[in-house]
Amino acid sequence: MGDPSHQQHDWEPGIARSGLFWTVAVPPSAISVEPGTGKARFHASNVPVRDFHDFLNAVQRGGPAPVPAHVTFDVRWAGHGKKRKLRDKTFGFSGTYVTGPATVTFSASNDGGDVTYTSDPEGQHNPTTAQGGAGSPAVGRQRNGVFFRREMPTK
Repeated sequence: MGDPSHQQHDWEPGIARSGLFWTVAVPPSAISVEPGTGKARFHASNVPVRDFHDFLNAVQRGGPAPVPAHVTFDVRWAGHGKKRKLRDKTFGFSGTYVTGPATVTFSASNDGGDVTYTSDPEGQHNPTTAQGGAGSPAVGRQRNGVFFRREMPTK
C-alpha cells in the first residue's frame, strides 16, 4: 500500500455490517460474457458510493465523515487471445480462460459537485496483454470448492 497521506479520495461502497466489503448489487444487464471467446463487459452508471477520503479512513473510521458520491465504470475484455487451462488439486480449483486486452474507464463525482474525477478517455490498459502470460486479463469458466470435483461444462 502506498503512503495514505497522499491519497485524496477513496470512492467505494464501504463495509457492510456482515463484513462484506467493496461489493454492490448490479443488475444482470450490467454484465455480458462470452467465455469461449474471452469477450466480456462490465458496465454500470451512477452507482451510489461514498468518498471516504482515504483507504485507512474507510476501514478504520474516525477520520473525515464520508461524502455521498456516484461512480460510473466500463470494463471491457476483448478476448481472442491464448486459451489456458488450469487445474490445481491442492487448492481445489480448475478453469479454462481466454486471454486478451482489457480496458477500463472510470469516473467519480461527489454529490454536490465539489469533486469530479474522470479517467483518460482512451481508458487504462494492461501492459502485459501482448505476452498473454500471468497477470494478463482473461475471461473464462472456473470451478472451486464443492464444484471442483464435477466435470467442467464444454459450453
